[in-house]
Amino acid sequence: QLQLVESGGGLVHPGGSLRLSCEASGFSNSVLSMNWFRQAPGKERELVARIFPVSGTTNYADSVKGRFTISRGNGRNTAYLEMNNLKPEDTAMYICCARTTNDYWGQGTQVTVSS
Repeated sequence: QLQLVESGGGLVHPGGSLRLSCEASGFSNSVLSMNWFRQAPGKERELVARIFPVSGTTNYADSVKGRFTISRGNGRNTAYLEMNNLKPEDTAMYICCARTTNDYWGQGTQVTVSS
């Protein structure tokens, strides 16, 4: 059974840090990329960061470059998102997506940045 499990969200003060985890299981096909999206109320879903597990290549949205780091776990189907110097505008539901020939989505984990 295909499953994506996210963890690590929460409430943090501006300037703080959080680490999100996403573990994908049950995939019979190779995962081409692991992706973190976010969606804030009233806004479109946006790609925050992605990693290609085989090569280790990463991409970031301009708004998070230099503050967020995506990495892979020992298994290629695990991805982490280290978020530093968080800002109130980073507040959103963060959703993991594993891309094979299709996209598979997790339930999301809420990140709230507030003083």
